[in-house]
Amino acid sequence: MQATAPDLSTKPKAPLTPNPGLTPMMLNHAAWVTPDAAATTDFYTRIMGMELASTVLDDSVPSTGDAIPYFHIFFRMGDGSTLAFFEAPGVPAPSKSSHPAYDIFNHIALQAKDRAEVTKWYEWLTSQGVEVIGPTDHKGLILSIYFHDPAGVRLEITTPLDKEWNRHTDKGYADLKLWEDCKRQAKAEGRDVPKALLELIQDVRKRYGGGHGEKAGE
Repeated sequence: MQATAPDLSTKPKAPLTPNPGLTPMMLNHAAWVTPDAAATTDFYTRIMGMELASTVLDDSVPSTGDAIPYFHIFFRMGDGSTLAFFEAPGVPAPSKSSHPAYDIFNHIALQAKDRAEVTKWYEWLTSQGVEVIGPTDHKGLILSIYFHDPAGVRLEITTPLDKEWNRHTDKGYADLKLWEDCKRQAKAEGRDVPKALLELIQDVRKRYGGGHGEKAGE
């Protein structure tokens, strides 16, 4: 059974009303496909120190009814949140990304206690033959290292350098307005949007001295 995406083109848009106070409590799980559940289990239990938390075997997808036999496995972190994987033999390998940005920006970041623990992670991972990028200091915001799991998922071990790193809400909305206004103006003037955004970033960096958040590269 192949699920059919609903046709949303003729449905009226819901009114823009304030959120009624619903905020997720925590990450329950994020999930990906893996070609090898055993290799993934070794990586997340032995290398990453997580517990094998739960498993599911089924011959179809409950939410859609798609007839795909699979093995679903969960690995638990210190706060109880989990990372999960599906192995579904016979499913073709995914297509290559159309641009390197997809391989760089799509990732999941896991928090370490402090800078020293990030260093310990680096030493442990490299001792196990894992190729690691970093440590990278993101303009005083966070310190991170990057690597991949056996399924090709890009992972980050990070620790905040700025204790308020995820509390810069006002600045976030101001930056979003700058970004959207720049895109809108570039389109209205028939200019190249990426080039206009590059000029915006360079101008912001000059004005604020390249402080954290002005160049939030991964």
